[in-house]
Amino acid sequence: MKFRRSSRADEAVDEASSEPAAQPATDPRTGPFDADDVADDGLDRVDLGSLLIPPSEGRELRLQVDERSQQVQSVVLAGSDGALELRAFAAPRHGDLWSDVRPQLAADMARRGGTATEQEGRFGVELACRLTVKAPDGRTGEQPSRIVGVNGSRWMLRATFLGQPAVDAESARDWEDALAAVAVRRGDQAMPVGDPLPLVLPEQARRVTPPGASDADATP
Repeated sequence: MKFRRSSRADEAVDEASSEPAAQPATDPRTGPFDADDVADDGLDRVDLGSLLIPPSEGRELRLQVDERSQQVQSVVLAGSDGALELRAFAAPRHGDLWSDVRPQLAADMARRGGTATEQEGRFGVELACRLTVKAPDGRTGEQPSRIVGVNGSRWMLRATFLGQPAVDAESARDWEDALAAVAVRRGDQAMPVGDPLPLVLPEQARRVTPPGASDADATP
């Protein structure tokens, strides 16, 4: 798997190689996990601060970085057939933040001229979305996506499937396994509910950043 640091202005700036790791000892269908629960599962995850991502052969790990603050906003696992965007947020210890967030996401999609329909999926209730977008060449097309939310221990993980994993169940299976192996590190700091959990660049991505390089994006 490769690392890429990217922004709105530059989708691919930095990359470093990482060997695929062994399969986890636990059943991936039971995740995503709390970071405290995966210390001994035998899977060597990439440590991005609040997100621990298992290497995935044939896919790139892209880090969306705000060019002004240089803060990592989200993590994108990208492959030839689609992509998976991951964001983690602070949540109440006992609550269902995902149920609160879904109507907000659906309303935002409607404001942008798209649709968002609730459906049952592997991780519970999710949103199947469609949005008309304009390509750089001026042509318009429909962009499908699936938004999944997972409530954890004082965190919520939001995952957005793009491309084939958003519309094809067969293609989605392997991508869902990748999501199920992700772990979230909430940390002990007090944070308002809904605030994004901090992400950091891995050391290998930092080492290959060219001097003066600029990179850019940041609701549950």
